[in-house]
Amino acid sequence: MTEVPSARGAEVGRRIGVGLMYGLWKPRVLGAWRVPASGPVIYAVNHSHNIDGPMVMGVAPRPTHFLIKKEAFIGPLGRFLTGIGQLKVDRHSTDRTAIAQALGVLENGGVLGIFPEGTRGVGDFASLRAGLAYFALRSGAPIVPVAVLGSTDRPGRFIKALPPLRARVDVVFGDPFDAGDGSGRRTRKALDEATERIQKQLTAHLENARRLTTR
Repeated sequence: MTEVPSARGAEVGRRIGVGLMYGLWKPRVLGAWRVPASGPVIYAVNHSHNIDGPMVMGVAPRPTHFLIKKEAFIGPLGRFLTGIGQLKVDRHSTDRTAIAQALGVLENGGVLGIFPEGTRGVGDFASLRAGLAYFALRSGAPIVPVAVLGSTDRPGRFIKALPPLRARVDVVFGDPFDAGDGSGRRTRKALDEATERIQKQLTAHLENARRLTTR
């Protein structure tokens, strides 16, 4: 039986994230009230910088279990990520353990964080992998689009791989939506259609977030 990551661990991760993100940068959070207060939720987060995941963990109103590439789970960092309820996933194969753990998080009424583009890039939701639609259709959980803006504006003075200290980073939460068409179908066609619907919603949210933040 697959062990589901601990909700308590994710709450510890959230508290650490609060201290780090607000201590090092100046997050501006918009729309957090849109996140359902209870029940399963999937955050669909654009991904253009390494701090995007920790930033969402620190500013989101609920503890988050992110699907993170297995390459990050090395040595002490790997043990730390597991301890704070994060999920290790092999992006190059069908990782049944990660799938079972992610569905378990949702079955327990938790929050699953996904970078639907599958890897760090421009962060514009232009190319989505099918994983997000699969989890949404299987669980019935609503998707909350999340746009992280400003993390790549300019490199830090001392650590080039991070934004400058005290730089403003905007995190904009959108309205929750269902990926399915209401039929309950989980066929390949339904998955493709859901992915198309999701992409339209996420792209619209990103455009709106850019207007709101003038970024």
